Amino acid sequence: MSQEVETSLLVVVLDTNPGQRLLREKAHFLTQCLDSVIAFVNSHLMLKPANRAAVLACHMTSTQFLYPEPGEAGVGASLRQQDGQYEMFTHVERTLRHGLQRLARGEAERLRSGASVVAPGDSLLAGALAVALCYVHRLERELSSGCKMNSRVLVVTGSSDSASQYMNYMNVFFTAQKQSVTMDVCSLDQELGLLQQGCDITGGLYLQVPQLQGLLQYLLWVFLPEPPIRRKLVLPPPVKVDYRAACFCHRELIDIGFVCSVCLSIFCKFSPICTTCHTVFKSPGPLPMKMKKKKIKMN
Repeated sequence: MSQEVETSLLVVVLDTNPGQRLLREKAHFLTQCLDSVIAFVNSHLMLKPANRAAVLACHMTSTQFLYPEPGEAGVGASLRQQDGQYEMFTHVERTLRHGLQRLARGEAERLRSGASVVAPGDSLLAGALAVALCYVHRLERELSSGCKMNSRVLVVTGSSDSASQYMNYMNVFFTAQKQSVTMDVCSLDQELGLLQQGCDITGGLYLQVPQLQGLLQYLLWVFLPEPPIRRKLVLPPPVKVDYRAACFCHRELIDIGFVCSVCLSIFCKFSPICTTCHTVFKSPGPLPMKMKKKKIKMN
């Protein structure tokens, strides 16, 4: 009997939003982060010849593939070694850098063409994760018989998670759980409560990097091993997950709220009409008072 071929797919979602506090204070940090991601992706490809990888850039208004390029079938025959580096590693590095340059040029051309300037806002991480899951699903459908692919997604971001994307996040997390796709998160700046929920739901790892200078070391130590191997390693202890939900009216995390019994929408204040499914509810009245029994005096 032929032996089953097992491969691993890694999809990295890199947050390139210029509104991140890290990039506002240190613009050169994006180059350092890209160097670490390139080394991390090449290390993943080096583990097994059949391993595959993809890198997506998440922006304020769009999500683009940095690697592989759209329509790319593989490494071209004209690729040559540079400084003794393996051809595949050279291809990954060149494609990622050209992809980031293409993204920056496109943004500059959009501004020069007189397009409306978008104020610095939240990164579309939920949309980028949805694109990553679609890419994983497409590759799984293209697998030949006798092949098995273990897929995972790694988010590298310095932005804060937005409660306005709460429903999109939840849809992505439970879709990833159904598809058996592990989600890992590497936070560069602050605690990300919603993404912590995604890691816990899908069985992934969440790490807030304590020192940005050691980003590559943390990527290789924590996120390079595949999920089945992580059980045998000594990794950072899991964080306490904040499972608060975001209300549908103000998009803020709440501890106690009102839930629609029809569509399960969450609201911080009572509303007689659900704004999601338009179900009408009766106004909650005061609780009925219990009549106290009078004590009968015995002569």
